[in-house]
Amino acid sequence: MKTQKFFHNFVEFYREGFRNMTVGRTLWAIVLIKLFIMFAILRVFFFPNFLNSKFDTKEQKADYVREQLIEVDS
Repeated sequence: MKTQKFFHNFVEFYREGFRNMTVGRTLWAIVLIKLFIMFAILRVFFFPNFLNSKFDTKEQKADYVREQLIEVDS
């Protein structure tokens, strides 16, 4: 019973805190926009899907990755 009351108080504390924010809402909006830019837009330009452009089947992709992992620079 105490666990449920603690959880309810915990949730209520944060819900009231976010509800009463004024400047914080703007800051959270900026944070979410920056995260969207980092993970959605920059990923396309800086992390292209290398394996899909080089190989057609899953087996070819797996063989390439396996060779790269096992290959030892000597």
